[in-house]
Amino acid sequence: MTSTMLAGLSLIDTTGLAILATTVTMLVLGIVANLWLRARYAALEKDLRHSGDAEATFSHAVLSHIVRDATEAAPREMNVQALIEDRFQSDLRPMLFAERFVRSATGLVIILGLLGTFYGLTLSIGRIVHLVSAETGGATDAALGVSQGLTHALSGMAVAFSNSLVGVLSAVILTILGVLSNVSDRRTAVMIQIETYLDRVRAQRPGAGGALEPTLAGFGTSVARLDGAVARFESALQAFSTTTRDFHEFNLHLKDNVQRLSLIFADLSDSLKAQLGATIPGRKF
Repeated sequence: MTSTMLAGLSLIDTTGLAILATTVTMLVLGIVANLWLRARYAALEKDLRHSGDAEATFSHAVLSHIVRDATEAAPREMNVQALIEDRFQSDLRPMLFAERFVRSATGLVIILGLLGTFYGLTLSIGRIVHLVSAETGGATDAALGVSQGLTHALSGMAVAFSNSLVGVLSAVILTILGVLSNVSDRRTAVMIQIETYLDRVRAQRPGAGGALEPTLAGFGTSVARLDGAVARFESALQAFSTTTRDFHEFNLHLKDNVQRLSLIFADLSDSLKAQLGATIPGRKF
């Protein structure tokens, strides 16, 4: 089988071999870039684990820059995730470029395989057309021309299928490698560990609670003011309730006083009538 494949490769022309070599090169670069990124992110994690406080020194400049920026930033204005992403974008550009290449390598080898396939088919069809349209003088020359033409046509088919095979095989290898070692997930895990480390360092900082204490004190003052306002409101409700009760009692007393005045006026009227009757005899009032 190996000898058959080597015999087929011997039929490929220079352009087909160039496309084939480019596909293999992309495969090798994708594997190397994946392993290199994995090793770099593992080194960042190791460097981060060996440092326990804000005064620790890092062997990677990006970690030192992140800790310095987090230390200098105001607690209220600092967005840890944005700070880490910004430093990754500025200090780790080669690694991010390699990561983009790893993500695109699978599609790239497939495209190169299709390119070689279409190139070989086009080459093969062109040679078959040339063979059919060619004119030969004798039978011997015709047989020789057909044999040579078929050989050239088969070389085009070899280009097509060889590139297809290598492209698909490369895509399968890169896909399996991406499943086993996903560099994007690895980078996300490193960023999460850096964020956790920054939170721990800020909690250990002596002045970490200084900015929080005034806020808590102000919150306590506001709560005390709110309690005072609630107490005053309750006192007002009680006063209003007492006033309402007094007003109700006043109404009852006023009603009794009116009834008494009515009786007094009725008695007074009867007394006046009696006196007038006694004064003026024979007249009714």
